[in-house]
Amino acid sequence: MPNPHEKPIAPADDDCCGGGACNPCVWDHYYAELQKWRIEEAKIRAEQVENKED
Repeated sequence: MPNPHEKPIAPADDDCCGGGACNPCVWDHYYAELQKWRIEEAKIRAEQVENKED
């Protein structure tokens, strides 16, 4: 079964100002989305393993 969600794309080098004053930074958003993606990936993989055992 193909995976319907896509891994987040990291911001381009010029998307971040590098000043450290932005709240949230584009990197904060990226890492939050990446964490959500990783959790969803783990769930999908666990379901695939479970389905193979049935």
